[in-house]
Amino acid sequence: MSKLTHLDDSGAARMVDVGGKAETVREALAQARVVMQPETLALLLSGGHKKGDVFAVARVAGIQGAKKCADLIPLCHPLMLNSVSVDFEPDEANSEVRVLARCRVSGRTGVEMEALTAASVAALTLYDMCKAVDRGMEIRSVALLEKQGGNSGHWLREDSAP
Repeated sequence: MSKLTHLDDSGAARMVDVGGKAETVREALAQARVVMQPETLALLLSGGHKKGDVFAVARVAGIQGAKKCADLIPLCHPLMLNSVSVDFEPDEANSEVRVLARCRVSGRTGVEMEALTAASVAALTLYDMCKAVDRGMEIRSVALLEKQGGNSGHWLREDSAP
């Protein structure tokens, strides 16, 4: 089993030195699922929410979250992101919205944390904007779905194809 890279030999927290790594294009795709009442999802899909375009606000929030990742996760490297996209897949059968966040960078370290943060912040924003009509919403399945680039190459979650 590999050792935890953010701990030194004595077990103290440390920021990983990526100075010797090659700069490559790295990409990550993450998801979060927001489960809600069918009426809440219908309200979102109809565009009838009094706060405006909830998906547009959540998309911008997710992008901003990815950009602020290093401010939130203590040992995360600040990255100059090439791109961030946040998309929403409403699923009426399961009364949920799947949030998909994709981040890309040309650099020495991956963008998994940025993609996970983008998906999480977008999901939290959906909750915030809809809590007045549905406080029982749940954010579930925040997970990395795929990553590409770097020394470890391509990784794809087996139980959830993107």
